[in-house]
Amino acid sequence: MIYLNTEHLERCICTLRSSLDLYVRAEPDSIEQEVFRNAIVKGYELVQEAAFKLLRKALREFGHGARKLNDLPIKDVLRLAASHGLMSIEAVERWFAYRDNRNNTAHDYGEGFAKETLVLLPAFLDDVSGLAGVLASRLGKDSDHAQT
Repeated sequence: MIYLNTEHLERCICTLRSSLDLYVRAEPDSIEQEVFRNAIVKGYELVQEAAFKLLRKALREFGHGARKLNDLPIKDVLRLAASHGLMSIEAVERWFAYRDNRNNTAHDYGEGFAKETLVLLPAFLDDVSGLAGVLASRLGKDSDHAQT
């Protein structure tokens, strides 16, 4: 049986939420806003990587091998997660957009980021928080699964 510890992911989500809040409250075009924007970019990347790591680990519980999962493209990991009820098909479609956006933010920390990523962040935070909740309830320390 696999046990998932979602604490790191949950902490990363809280940090990203705080960075977004501080960005919004900072003076437009200020150095502080730029600092928070950079923190959001890194936080966005970190939250996604932590979520995908947990998803891969969770999918091992459904009989998928670790080696195969590590070689599987992220979009296929997301499809598998939906097939096992860890997320909805609609959520998978949104995660595709988050992943595509994340790949773009690696090259664009400026205006493109502000226009695209900041629009996606509220829904992303809701989706990743929901995923963390599903993973914790299904495979976390307090789940029925962990106690059997």
